[in-house]
Amino acid sequence: MEDLKKNDLIDLEITDISNDGNGVGHYNGIAVFVPAVAVGDVIECRIVKVRSSFCYGRTEKLKHPSQDRVESDCPVSKHCGGCSFRHISYEAECRAKDKFIRDSFDRIGKLSPEYMEFCGCKDTDLYRNKAQYPVADDNGKAVCGFYAKRSHRVVEYTRCRLQPVIFSEIVEFIMGYVNDRHIPAYNEISLTGLLRHIYLRRGAYSGEIMVCLVVTDLKKASVFDKLAILLKEKFSDIRTVVLNENPKNTNVILGSRMKAIVGDGTINDTMCGNNISISPLSFYQVNTHQAELLYKKAGEFAQLSHDSTLLDLYCGTGTIGLSMARQVKKLIGVEVIQAAIDNAKANAKANDITNTEFICGDAGKIAQVLYERGERPDVIIADPARKGCDRASLEYMAKMSPDRIVMISCNHTTAARDCAILAELGYTCDKVMGFDLFPRTSHVETVVLLSRK
Repeated sequence: MEDLKKNDLIDLEITDISNDGNGVGHYNGIAVFVPAVAVGDVIECRIVKVRSSFCYGRTEKLKHPSQDRVESDCPVSKHCGGCSFRHISYEAECRAKDKFIRDSFDRIGKLSPEYMEFCGCKDTDLYRNKAQYPVADDNGKAVCGFYAKRSHRVVEYTRCRLQPVIFSEIVEFIMGYVNDRHIPAYNEISLTGLLRHIYLRRGAYSGEIMVCLVVTDLKKASVFDKLAILLKEKFSDIRTVVLNENPKNTNVILGSRMKAIVGDGTINDTMCGNNISISPLSFYQVNTHQAELLYKKAGEFAQLSHDSTLLDLYCGTGTIGLSMARQVKKLIGVEVIQAAIDNAKANAKANDITNTEFICGDAGKIAQVLYERGERPDVIIADPARKGCDRASLEYMAKMSPDRIVMISCNHTTAARDCAILAELGYTCDKVMGFDLFPRTSHVETVVLLSRK
């Protein structure tokens, strides 16, 4: 068998799509990953990188297009790292995401759940309630947009089809102010400059907008005081303008220090009929309407009663638990970010929900505390970050012996891994359902029902 070498040209049929959105073909038994292709494409592929057991390639010529292929409706989709699927139909995207989930639970988890019908999204554009725009220095000029694929090079573009149109207008107004006043943008190489990110949030129901400017030094950020006033005058939906300080050389966008210069640093919205207060550090699903469908299904899986105790791990601002609080005797929420716990408590109070306890701390450590104080929830809901749950959290979840565990995850691979561990600890993975909260990207949400054996 002839080994592939860099710059080789080969004919390649694309037979699958990987979790990160790359197409997959095979040549003499070697997997070749190619971006921006569709299942069914036949391409002339140039090999650009060779690894021991696979290769990366790029399309030199599209010889036979797939029936799934469509023209991209975004001028920067080939360069921007946001969307992975603008070149295929949305129906094909949903099929691919459903397969991602099934493959993870079959292959990684070695589980055999019932796979429920995938829930696609009604709105594939303008659905996001949150956007984070990196700002960079380009020869003395501040530019703003989105990171290119697998890099921190900023693709200068503000009119993303996933964001509300008003976000583009706000960002362009801010960048005009910044460049008119020669406010220095952050330079990742020299670690100099002031403005790092523009971070926007908008209530899907309320329309209230939060503007958060991430800066390297709050002491130098008074240059934005006038901007905050101008923003509020021009955009009536802006409720608050916040400064966030992040002086560290890190990929993490937000730091821990905040200063509100207009409003109180929060916006309000509605989720599952509850009034919700949101701060910059609070986790809040980026697709409100689709998240409501997801939470409704999670509630159906939970099978709650008025005698139930519900434990909501990784609860964020409390949106999931509070959507079910009126169905249970007691709700306990656990979250590691204090600002989110403060929001959760305020959200419970604002909605006259009194059967709650919200605790700030690491999920695994608090799960142990709850176990040792004798808490035995009937149902546990866990919605961890992409890295999933740690072993301690899973073990104490199982020790508390709930009848059901409902897991919500934005990473099906770690969800499958964690469900496999819970299977070892005495739980059966009964049902799995995919929800597309992130159309045109490679991300997908999963909800899982596990029951005690």
